[in-house]
Parts: sequence; C-alpha cells; structure tokens
Amino acid sequence: MVRKVIALLIGGLFMYACATVPVTGRNQLSLISNAELMPMAYEQYREVIAKGPISTNAQQTAMIKRVGVNIQKAVEQYMADKNLSSQLDGFAWEFNLIDDPTVNAWCMPGGKVAFYTGILPICKDELGVAVVMGHEVAHAIANHGRERMSQQMFAQFGLSTLGALMGQNPTAGNELLMQAIGAGTNIGMLKFSRQHESEADKMGLIFMAMAGYDPNEAPKFWERMSALSGGQAPPEFLSTHPSHETRVRDLNSWIPEAMQYYKK
Repeated sequence: MVRKVIALLIGGLFMYACATVPVTGRNQLSLISNAELMPMAYEQYREVIAKGPISTNAQQTAMIKRVGVNIQKAVEQYMADKNLSSQLDGFAWEFNLIDDPTVNAWCMPGGKVAFYTGILPICKDELGVAVVMGHEVAHAIANHGRERMSQQMFAQFGLSTLGALMGQNPTAGNELLMQAIGAGTNIGMLKFSRQHESEADKMGLIFMAMAGYDPNEAPKFWERMSALSGGQAPPEFLSTHPSHETRVRDLNSWIPEAMQYYKK
C-alpha cells in the first residue's frame, strides 16, 4: 500500500512539474523556474568572467562572438517558428573566450557562454567552433541544468520547489544551485547524463545548420576530440559523453534531418 501511495505521489509530481524539450519533444522534470535559476546563473557567470583571464587575442575573440551571435539568431528563429519564443524569456546572451588551456566550453542557463582557448586547436576553425557552440547552447535551450538540479532536489531532499528547499536548508539549496550552474569554477557542476549529451548533439546540429554552418563538420570534430584522448582518460569535456563510436554514428544518422535546415 505504501509503495502504491509513493508511486502515485511521484507520478503526480512528474505530471505537475513536467516540461518538454524543444526539437526532441522529450518530457523532463522541472521543479525550478528559469526566473529563479537565471539570476543566480548570471551572478556566477560574472564571477567566472571577472576571474578570467579573458583572452586578449582579438581574432579568436571576434570569432567566438560571431559564431555565438549566429547560433543565437538561429535559436531565436527556430523557437519563433515553433511558437516557443516565450521559453527564451529572460535570456541575456553573452559570449566570452577565457585564456585557459583547459579543453572545455559551456553555456549557463540564460545563454551565458564561455569558451576556453584550450579547445580552439581541436575546433581548428569557425566550423569547429560552431559545432561546440551549437552543442553547448543546446544544453541551455533544453534546460538540462534545470532538469539535473530538479532531479537532485527530489532525490536528495524529497522537495518539489526551490523555495521549500531554501526555507528548510538554505545552505544545501545554495550549494545545489551553484553546482547546477557553476561550470568553470572550483565548485564543480552536476554532470549531464549521456541522454542529455546526445540530445544536445542533435539539437546542436540543427542550430548550427540554421546558422549557416555545414552539420557534416560535427562528426569530424568529435573524431578529433576522440583522438585527443588517445585511449587514456578523456578530457573533462568528454567525461560524461557517449562513447566515441556511438556519438559519431548518431551524428551521421541525424545529418539528413539537419541538412533540411542548412542555409548556406
């Protein structure tokens, strides 16, 4: 009887706090609103950028910002076409290049993007940057950080709202929130699942295609990332990603769909 009650409560929670991921249509748990999450994300982003150091390479910085704006426009167009523009409410896009050898890039909730100079040699050129930019922005559009935090809130605390958690245990609430949006800091980040990574791959393909970047470049980029690991432990950027073979196979299978959005 107790199990049935618990199952009903969990089922009710998922029905009450359910959102849908654009592009893929997958249902996801959402116990937190972007209105709650974004201000904290923006504060954390400002701290990361203030610590920097921000790259002084004008050419590379301009490329990051140019690709970022192109992907931003593609996302905004896609969401408008699907009557989903309201899901971008509160977004305050920003694109920065941090002078750091770490092979990484990330996008916080609300469109705050950071690239590290360490990933640029693998990107090779603007096309490679577009692959990464599309993938990372897709995480934000799919609200993967919000979903991951919601899952952790429910699993660890059994609470259904951020307000309840902050009222009961503000320290734990702040730590969980910082982990969810704290990419690039010593706080760490709640890792995206392989499902999230694959979802961001597919969405990123469509966004880069709409932005005028050939999606056929995506498998080539990830093959270069695969070669970087050389059979050893993968770089942080790949730590929770699907296997190299699976990723490349999936990307190739999605390219025909992405090509329908490709605007040369």
